[in-house]
Amino acid sequence: MVNEMRALLHEAAATPPADDIDLAAVLSGGRRRVRRRRARFAGGLAVAVVGVVAAGGLVSQGADGRDTPAASVVPRPDGPVVRISEARQAKEGVDYDVLSSYTNEDLDAANGQYYDGVTDDGLILFRDGPHGPENKIRYALLDPATGEKDWLPSMGSADQVWPAELGTDRLVLTSTQPDDGADLSGRLRAHVYDRSARSWATVTWAGLPDVTGLRSPVLGPDGRLYVGVPATAGSPPPGGWPMGPDGEADDAGAEGDTYDLWSVSLTDPADVRDEGLRVGAVAFTDDTMVWSARTNGKNDRIHVRDLVTGAEHDFDPRSGKRCNLLGFGALDDRIVLSQYCGTYDNGRDDRIQIVTTDGDLVTTIQGDGIDGWVTGGVVKVSSYDRNRAGTYVYEPGSGRFARVSEANSSYGLGGPVPDGYLLWDTPVGEAAGPQEPIPGATQWLARWR
Repeated sequence: MVNEMRALLHEAAATPPADDIDLAAVLSGGRRRVRRRRARFAGGLAVAVVGVVAAGGLVSQGADGRDTPAASVVPRPDGPVVRISEARQAKEGVDYDVLSSYTNEDLDAANGQYYDGVTDDGLILFRDGPHGPENKIRYALLDPATGEKDWLPSMGSADQVWPAELGTDRLVLTSTQPDDGADLSGRLRAHVYDRSARSWATVTWAGLPDVTGLRSPVLGPDGRLYVGVPATAGSPPPGGWPMGPDGEADDAGAEGDTYDLWSVSLTDPADVRDEGLRVGAVAFTDDTMVWSARTNGKNDRIHVRDLVTGAEHDFDPRSGKRCNLLGFGALDDRIVLSQYCGTYDNGRDDRIQIVTTDGDLVTTIQGDGIDGWVTGGVVKVSSYDRNRAGTYVYEPGSGRFARVSEANSSYGLGGPVPDGYLLWDTPVGEAAGPQEPIPGATQWLARWR
């Protein structure tokens, strides 16, 4: 599995993709981490920047009529800005307490065992596999206090599985039974584990159109799964994306993709509902649903629905005019947008923009090679900057910003955790060459103070 995925990623690196890669999918265990431009968080979906920008920093058209990337300085976002360099070093025993860790020595050679998330009652969903020609996966619930594993009955085989709910009564994992299409589209399946009965049930919905296997459904507060059915897809301009100053394709300001929103019941296979919404990415808080107009491209409208009253409003988040929305999440009255905004002579412009559900700008974390998503009640930030690599935590309520680790593993590991928990991974071993991954990884589970 890992070697097959590695070959695909080497191929993808030669031609940067223009398709949709969901945040949750990229983060799931055992696969090479991909620095996305148009894609990670999870279930994981423009106005000109205020201020003076030199003419050389604007997008122009080349002789072939295509846009050429900006080639001057990174523009400053609207509103308050925080940079990776401003984060302080987090301290174990002060900012967090490590509860458990697990090391895979060589994920480049074979698949392994992983922390796939944490249940609401604090047990680790521990995954072994997939292994063998049938892609067998087995799961255990691991007690971080004792290290004991309660191995669950066999779930059966599945190629890629994403946790959607890790509750005290049930576990819900989703997968797609793919057709032959290159986008891995196919029938959505939910694997539901009843923790009291210690039994699995697989739910499918005949009335649900095919979905793409590169996006994960989102569980709503009503217990339904909300699923995006592909509607429209952005495409590269004639001749392909222009080359940025770093020699890579620069697709900032892309058109973006949309989906028709459907929802399904986890207990009644006949209960399938077309929600009648065209969306980009979707997220929930306890009492609101928020969605973007598009994902993987420019986005100038965020929509908010009050789940109690049904009232709706929308606003312009005032992202940069070339900012592609790659990751999307919600936390209390905050909306978190992870964006790629172009490549300039002095670096990449990546942003994690945080706004209120009323559209007020809270802050923007800006840097070269960063992305972020909502997890455990905080915003978890990954930095791939050579000098400031690692995992960071930002608290939207308090403004606390701290660096937890100083390196990232080469693999996408992890899963959902309850509020107050933090899950991250660090590299183990030495890469075989400059373009090769570091073969191993250690996962860390901590309680965030």
